[in-house]
Amino acid sequence: MGCMTTASPDPLALQATLVDFALAELVRQHRESFPPLWTQESWAKLLIWLALNCGCSGDEAGLKAFAEAIGPLQMGRLRRVFFERELGDLELQLMADPAEQQVLVLPQGPAEEVLQPARIAQALERVELSGLLPADQSCWQRLDAVVAIPWQEQR
Repeated sequence: MGCMTTASPDPLALQATLVDFALAELVRQHRESFPPLWTQESWAKLLIWLALNCGCSGDEAGLKAFAEAIGPLQMGRLRRVFFERELGDLELQLMADPAEQQVLVLPQGPAEEVLQPARIAQALERVELSGLLPADQSCWQRLDAVVAIPWQEQR
């Protein structure tokens, strides 16, 4: 009987995976460092910080070069990481991109158990989103296994 061998992973694929992982972790570690949280301004501040730390100039040309180097797919992924939070103890995931019309609350456990208004309110409070969303829970919309909450009019 011969032993089974697996092909060595492609070094470039491993490097790409490592860079992708490192960028996502960097965003997670610093996403709350740029107030006001949950805003386009906060996202822009993070990108400027990243660009400057990569040696780009802070002028428009330097920032544009940085954005082009990252590319639209990676930029989209980083933005999702920046505006999402996972609350393992509450079994909820929040997706709160201010460019979208609403905040999405997704269950990470049985939807009927975890998508309870009190639990959602606790999650929103913990991540400092409650002040940006209507207090009136009748504005919340349950769609199968997701709760959609509109942003307040004056953000």
